[in-house]
Amino acid sequence: MSENQPATLELAPSRARNLVVAIAAVVLAAAMVLGLRAQTSTTSLPELAASSVPYETAQINGKPTLMEFYANWCTTCQAMAGDMAELRETYGDRVNFVMLNIDNNKWLPEMLAYRVEGIPHFVYMGADTHPIATAIGEQPRQILSDNLDALIAQAPLPHQQTFGRTSELEGDMVSRQSVVNDDPRAHGSAVVN
Repeated sequence: MSENQPATLELAPSRARNLVVAIAAVVLAAAMVLGLRAQTSTTSLPELAASSVPYETAQINGKPTLMEFYANWCTTCQAMAGDMAELRETYGDRVNFVMLNIDNNKWLPEMLAYRVEGIPHFVYMGADTHPIATAIGEQPRQILSDNLDALIAQAPLPHQQTFGRTSELEGDMVSRQSVVNDDPRAHGSAVVN
């Protein structure tokens, strides 16, 4: 038995060290996951759209409007969701934030009227609902903020027409809408904003 005891004593520090390393690895992995979650926008496009001002309301409430054409699958739209939520928090009492999902047939007339060919597609509208300027693609928050300040002040927008990274739409609008609605993954659902 005394021969086994030294072997057990030699293994005990090795097991203890392995246990400490394993615990440290788990703690570091958890810290990394939590750190990544803290950096990721917690605002989703469906949540943002659900709390946006309805298009019909924006047409009659006498406030200037920032209208965004988007889609839930649009990675650029997703990347901007956090900034859009912050801008809405800052300007939402003075500006309508309207979101129109391009995958919804209801918005086809507006998509054609505003010539939506890539998303996100932003339309700045005065309180009289007339379009003032457009911006297509990913927009830095500062550009959006500068334009919103000017929109509120009824001054010329400093960034009249800007273009950033977009998600391109495939095919023409009408055929694209039928493909979206015929998609078996839609499960007959037409509940998109």
